[in-house]
This record gives sequence, C-alpha cells and structure tokens, in this order.
Amino acid sequence: MEDLIEEIGIDEEERLYLKPANEAFPMIYREAMEVHWNSEHKYLYGAKPRKWGYIEWYQQIVKAASEQGCKLILSPSVSWVNIPNDLQAQIAGGQSAKNT
Repeated sequence: MEDLIEEIGIDEEERLYLKPANEAFPMIYREAMEVHWNSEHKYLYGAKPRKWGYIEWYQQIVKAASEQGCKLILSPSVSWVNIPNDLQAQIAGGQSAKNT
C-alpha cells in the first residue's frame, strides 16, 4: 500500500513529524525504530535530534512505515510546518531521487 505525506513539520518539542493523508500507524512502536504515532494529531514522529539530524529522522520514519507495509510518498502539495528551506530541499531532492 502507498500513502501521500500531506504535512511535514517540526513540533514544539523539536521533533520531525510526517502526517500521512490516510493511513494510521498505532503499532509503529513495534518496529523498535524510535518512531512513534501521535493519535491525537495523526502523525508519525521521531526523537529530538541528537546524534541524527532531521534528514536522518525523515528517512527513519519513512523506513519504519515501510516496515509496516506502507510506502510513504511526498505529496506535490505537501504542507511544510517550521521546516527551513534547505531541509525542504534535502527532503524533496531525496524523495525524487528515490522515485526515478
């Protein structure tokens, strides 16, 4: 199965999150990849960056969703929340490179 990422942001606790358009991942913690599901806001999120930067957390969240059987794809109309332009470019560039 596939789902579009409709929003990517950095929350008030400085964690990167990805909001899928349709899918829910209440059992994502079972993958033991430090990726969690926020059931109130309906998004996947990682830990506050320490060893890893935001791009590594983006890749980890997408990989964890894949382990749950869902390929997350960046929506052309994705909403960016608190994401610096350089990080937007890294995420968008990495996504398009994977789809070619």
